[in-house]
Amino acid sequence: MKIHFLGTNGWYNTATGETSCVLIDAEEMYIILDAGNGFRKLDTLITNKKKPIYLFLSHFHLDHTYGFHMMPKMKWPQGITIIGQHGTEKALGQLIAKPWTCPIDQLTTKIRFSETTPGKHHGVLTYECAFLVHADPCLGYRITVDGKVITYLTDTGVCDAMEPLAHNADLLITECAWRVQNQFPGWPHLAPEDGATIARDAHAKMLALMHFDAHGYPTMAERVDAEQRAKAIFPNTRAMHDDDVITL
Repeated sequence: MKIHFLGTNGWYNTATGETSCVLIDAEEMYIILDAGNGFRKLDTLITNKKKPIYLFLSHFHLDHTYGFHMMPKMKWPQGITIIGQHGTEKALGQLIAKPWTCPIDQLTTKIRFSETTPGKHHGVLTYECAFLVHADPCLGYRITVDGKVITYLTDTGVCDAMEPLAHNADLLITECAWRVQNQFPGWPHLAPEDGATIARDAHAKMLALMHFDAHGYPTMAERVDAEQRAKAIFPNTRAMHDDDVITL
């Protein structure tokens, strides 16, 4: 299984990267985590036209949804299922529409919606989700695929939901928006030490930091510093760059 980090910035694109999107290329399915600008690269990586495609959407902020503007160039005959919180179909129906972009019903690729609730879910997909702490409702996910657990925690301050989702995860992906812990309390995000502490306390095997605030991390040097600060707490940490790949 390969995990492709297609967009690792938060807020907006810069020379350091595009906004949030991760592709998990598993044996029997593709799993996409959020749809920021990195989403534009998916047509070069999703080449099996029979494997089902699932997209886990954390929330509706534009740096996690703008990639849907690129849907017209995606030619996926199997369609795509979007999993998200209550209201996802309505919100994306308003966003993927005129006068903003090509409407959903005119896309070549069929979009299906599966609105989820906090808790454990079993079926074709096995996952658990819970609401995190952010300026707007945001879901964190724990996904089991190919016998591995991948946890995705983005756009959140430190909260009680994080550690259960990350427990014994083979790969924990957390955001790393703030340079300083609790930098802006009214807009909760994580600093390097926060993600590392969660990884350590939850006994995760590996930590990948992404969603670096574009304003707070203007160069790669700040990411190097973030990685070193996190490694002091949890040694098996990587600060991700666009197009990095992790193999599990």
